Order: sequence, then structure tokens, then C-alpha cells
Amino acid sequence: MDRARSRFRASLPEYIWDAAALEGNPYTLPEVQTLLEGITVTGHRIADQDQILALNDGFNLTDELVGTSKFYLDKATSDEIHAKVAVYEAIESGHFRGEGSAGGGGHVSIGALGTFHASEPGENGTTLKREFSRLRAYLLEDVEDPREQAIAYFCAATRRQFYFDGNKRTAKLMMAGHLMQNSYDAISISARRQLEFNQLLAPLFDTGEATAMMQFIIDSRPA
Repeated sequence: MDRARSRFRASLPEYIWDAAALEGNPYTLPEVQTLLEGITVTGHRIADQDQILALNDGFNLTDELVGTSKFYLDKATSDEIHAKVAVYEAIESGHFRGEGSAGGGGHVSIGALGTFHASEPGENGTTLKREFSRLRAYLLEDVEDPREQAIAYFCAATRRQFYFDGNKRTAKLMMAGHLMQNSYDAISISARRQLEFNQLLAPLFDTGEATAMMQFIIDSRPA
């Protein structure tokens, strides 16, 4: 686990750039590295800068939770990570849709296939909490390999849209944390493969079929 965490920390600038670029953030990798060194990069929107810094907080929190044996594949951990990575973007960051004063959400455009509508949250997010509990129970009780647990979690959490925004980023860090907690290297989905990733998101949302996306993520693992 220590070796996996060490490699994770060594790759943080690239991993953060990957996650931001997949969201359409225009920062280049050298600019991300410069910003993480505490030097402001001119010519970018404040919102893009804030997204990078929030991702840095989320990545460092994930590493800290793993290192102190406080990382769990549970809602509390997901909420804590989401509160970091989506603090500037999501309505009521750190809470499932419907847990606060806002309801609805969960609508994702999937291009020519139209719009995917995730579950309504239910009163106080009850429906989403129930879906999360079923997902967690299935992964931890019926799936033996922690690598498969982590990757399947990413796909399911991305599709379920537990939060108003920041779902993919939070799910990626939950996947990374679960892998490292079990002494496997974290997997970053490269920004250089953005087109492939986006093409696989559409059928994932449309039908719930995750096989192709899971294989893509497996192929993205560190050499």
C-alpha cells in the first residue's frame, strides 16, 4: 500500500490534469504543475483555477484517508471527497441530491441518444441512499476482487448521479482510494483518451452496460 501511495503522490499533477481535462478544463499539464507549486497562471478563468485547486484537495484527502486507514467504500467517504472536489461547482457539495434544500437533478446529455434521467432523489435523498446501499452491499458481498469492486463502483456511481455535479471526479477518487487501500495502483483515465472515454459514457448511461467501460479502465491502468 505504501508503494501504491508513493506512486500516486508522484503522479498527482498528471492525475489532476487528467481529471480536469476530462471535464473540459483548458489548463495544460505544465500549467497544472505551475499552479500546484503556488504560482498563479494568467489567462484562465477563476473557475478553471478553482477546479484544479479543488481537485488537488480531493486527491490529497484521498491519499490521507488511505494512509490513515480511514478510507472506506461508503457514503461518508464519498461525501467527504465530493465536498472537496466539487466545492465550487455543485449545489450543496458533500451531500447527495435531495439531502438538502434542493431536489431534482440527475439529468445527463448523451448526445444523439438524448438525455439520461437518473433516479429522483426521494425525500431527504432516501432513494439515492437506498441505491447506494444496494450497490455497496453487492460489491463487497458478491464481488471478490477489489480491483473489480473499484472499477464497477466507478461505473455505477457515475451512472447513478448521486450528486448534482462532480460525480465522475468523486467516483474516480473513490476507485483510486479503494485500489490503493487494497495495495493496487490507482488508475487515472488519461486526458489523451478523452474521445474514447466520452464515447463509452453514452452506452453506459443509456443501457447501464458497463463491460466496455470497465475494459477501457483496465486498459488505462499503470504499466
